[in-house]
Amino acid sequence: MSKQNLRVVAPGEVPPKRKQKSVTQAAEGGSRLELLLAMRARVAKAVENPDTPARDLAALTRRLLEIAKDIEVLEAAEEEGAKRDDSGGDEAFDASAL
Repeated sequence: MSKQNLRVVAPGEVPPKRKQKSVTQAAEGGSRLELLLAMRARVAKAVENPDTPARDLAALTRRLLEIAKDIEVLEAAEEEGAKRDDSGGDEAFDASAL
């Protein structure tokens, strides 16, 4: 995953939304998170579609919940990585402390 340039958000500033990729675009050149976001949008459309057969609805709903959970895990990992990057790095090694 490429490292992002992070900065402090100004008071009242709204972070930019990510541009939603299609499932195909995300599969061909996106990150795992982008693929999951595209899949979530696609499955959600199928769940909301009144023409979706009832026999498919349970499986689609279950898959939608699984995708949402995977997205939460990846976003939490990204957030934790950003916090770790903000910590200023490791302290200098002091051999005399041993």
